Amino acid sequence: MGEEVINGNILESTNPVVDIYPLSNYVFSSKQPLIHRDETLAERAQRMKANYGSYGLRTRVEAVLLVELLKHPHLLLLQVKNSFFKLPGGRLRPGESEIDGLKRKLSSKLSINEDGFDTKWEVGECLGKWWRPDFETIMYPYLPTSVRKPKECTKLFLVKLPMTQKFSVPKNLKMLAVPLFEIHENYKTYGSVIAGVPQLLSRFSFNVVEN
Repeated sequence: MGEEVINGNILESTNPVVDIYPLSNYVFSSKQPLIHRDETLAERAQRMKANYGSYGLRTRVEAVLLVELLKHPHLLLLQVKNSFFKLPGGRLRPGESEIDGLKRKLSSKLSINEDGFDTKWEVGECLGKWWRPDFETIMYPYLPTSVRKPKECTKLFLVKLPMTQKFSVPKNLKMLAVPLFEIHENYKTYGSVIAGVPQLLSRFSFNVVEN
C-alpha cells in the first residue's frame, strides 16, 4: 500500500503503486533503421484493407513505459521523422497472444538483440482499449454501438521497467522522455491515444526509486 503526503500529513493510499527509476539509469544506443512500409496515410489505409480482407480485425499492442526526470513521471515515446509520436509496439501476428506479441515488438524496436534475450519485458495490466471503426485515422476509446465490424483494436499495456536497462533504437526513430503534464490532453501534438495516457494512469501512485 502506498502513501500520499497532503498538507504535511502522510495518508495511506489504496492506489496501486508503480515504481519508476531515474532516466539516467538507462543507456540508449542506435541500430539499423526500421523499414516503414507506408509512406502516406493512403498507403497505410490500403494495406489495412488488404490485411482486414485476409485476417479480419487487426489488433495492435502498445507499451506504456515510465521513467523519472526532475521528480516527474515521464513517458517514453518514439518519434517518427521528427513529425509524429507513437508508443512502442505494433500489430499482432495471426494467432499470436497479446503478451508474446508485445514482447516481440518491444525487442524488435528497443532491444540490442531482436530476439530479446538481453531484455526481460515485464508486461503488466491492460490500461485501456482504442477502436478504429473504419480505415480512417480516427480512433475512439469505446466501440460505437453502430459499428458492427471494427477494423482495428489497439490495447495499451503498462510495462514495468527494471532499475537499469540498455535500449537500442532504430536510427530512423527517436526515443524521447516526455512529462505526463505535457502529454495530458495535448491531442494536437501527440494524438488522441497518447494524450489519454495520463488519465489512464491517474489511479496509480508513483514511487520514485532513487539510486
